[in-house]
Amino acid sequence: MQLSDTVNKIKPSATIAAAAEAKALKSTGVKVFEFTLGEPDFVTPKHICEAATAAMQAGHTHYTPVAGIPELRQAIVDAFERDHGVKYAPEQVVCSNGAKHSIHNVLTALCGPGDEVIIPTPYWVSYSDLVEIAGATPVLVDTTEDSGFCLSAEQFEAAITDKTKLLMLNNPCNPTGAAYPIEQLEAIAKVAVKHQIPVLSDEIYEKLIYEGYSFRSFASFGDDVKDLTIVVNGVSKAYAMTGWRMGWTLAPLDVSKAMSKLQSQETSCPSSITQYATVAALNGPQDCVTDMLREFSKRREYVLGRLRALPDVTFAEPGGAFYAFFNVSAYFGKTLGGGAVVNNATEFCSALLKEGPVALVTGDAFGAEGYVRLSFATNMETISGGLDRLEAFLKG
Repeated sequence: MQLSDTVNKIKPSATIAAAAEAKALKSTGVKVFEFTLGEPDFVTPKHICEAATAAMQAGHTHYTPVAGIPELRQAIVDAFERDHGVKYAPEQVVCSNGAKHSIHNVLTALCGPGDEVIIPTPYWVSYSDLVEIAGATPVLVDTTEDSGFCLSAEQFEAAITDKTKLLMLNNPCNPTGAAYPIEQLEAIAKVAVKHQIPVLSDEIYEKLIYEGYSFRSFASFGDDVKDLTIVVNGVSKAYAMTGWRMGWTLAPLDVSKAMSKLQSQETSCPSSITQYATVAALNGPQDCVTDMLREFSKRREYVLGRLRALPDVTFAEPGGAFYAFFNVSAYFGKTLGGGAVVNNATEFCSALLKEGPVALVTGDAFGAEGYVRLSFATNMETISGGLDRLEAFLKG
């Protein structure tokens, strides 16, 4: 059978591929220090799991409304108003099978052949492929370590053409952990309003903000900005619910109706059990989020301290999420552990996995040559041991 041009253009997810490679090595009995997936190592909080069990016992195991049960859509708008002071109607919410599905819905509903979508780099590996699946063209705008890997309003405006349909903004950012300064975010919002460019604001890491940094939802800069914003969020990162697959969008009503229509033909609805669990996550006690953030903060401080001690390794301090994104290009062409000589970040990660064995994700997959990503969403024993191995590898 002949495969479609669309699927032939798609690149496998680099993070999932790196995790699979590490898993394959583990299966041979090798101890691998793995830092590939952006997945909290915590167990989903007990009260959320209990809500799922109660939902099953109550018989909530059938199809639900396409965009989500009323209780969940209400819980989402209530949480958004509580956290950000911005009101939405439940009808403006579309619940989907994870935030990645939500992003796909946005792109498919708004974009098509001939359209351009602006994406600041480094960017999450799936962004450009999801744009291409929708038939549109990704326009990559490079940010730098010196800028904290944050897009400027001037860069945004310079990238706009008569074909621009959307800006994709991830704050805090995967892979860099960049948390946008509020003034910079507001300047971007003004450009969006000036040129009437819709903005997909991926805020999945909004609850993972570290001391000295701040967060503000893109939709909170006034009604004129809100009318151009599609907020994407979910429970995977803040509540350790990656496998539950629950994401959502908050958007203008006409866009929400379009995405609901699309989803009715795609997946019918998200998991009924997950929806009830998510209600418990949003409406229940939030101390679990605080506790996980406190632990992530400890890990972050340790990782950054170790990286600062490595010669010729540079990075922009991450203000959110749970990633360290650092430049190892100074080691290209030099003899590393096991006699390895590498010329790019992809070769660096392959050699490190073989010799470490430590599993990182190449920055090449994120649109940032010379960089690698380390997820510190794992235990301190793994972090300490993995960084010891990384240091030994760099010393050759």
